[in-house]
Amino acid sequence: MLLVANALQPAMTGADQSVAGGAIILTTIFALNRLVAVARVRVPFVRRVLEFKPTTIGRDGRWLEVEFARQGIDQGDAEAALRQHGLERAGQMKLATLEEDGSISVVPTADDVASASPRRRIRRYRRSRLS
Repeated sequence: MLLVANALQPAMTGADQSVAGGAIILTTIFALNRLVAVARVRVPFVRRVLEFKPTTIGRDGRWLEVEFARQGIDQGDAEAALRQHGLERAGQMKLATLEEDGSISVVPTADDVASASPRRRIRRYRRSRLS
């Protein structure tokens, strides 16, 4: 929606303030979006370019520093993923994977499976005293 709003702004405030100009912009954006979606399904090369495979970033209690550099991951992000999965240190990790959506999934070692439980963030909202 933000892309559509930014694309339509010149059509509304620029020299050409016609409805046809805005319609051409919208049609072009949606047609290109549909074209890329269809190409992603039908053309394997496009799929490989647009979709990323899961990448192993840690194995058997050790981080793979080469993958950290290649994927642009910060050590702090990986440590936070461990904590979110209920692990305290990298030595408790059997496997850590950077998923397609950018999240990090962690598999604990067999010894730590029972103790590891995903911690969910619970937000508590205070009611205003004014109401």
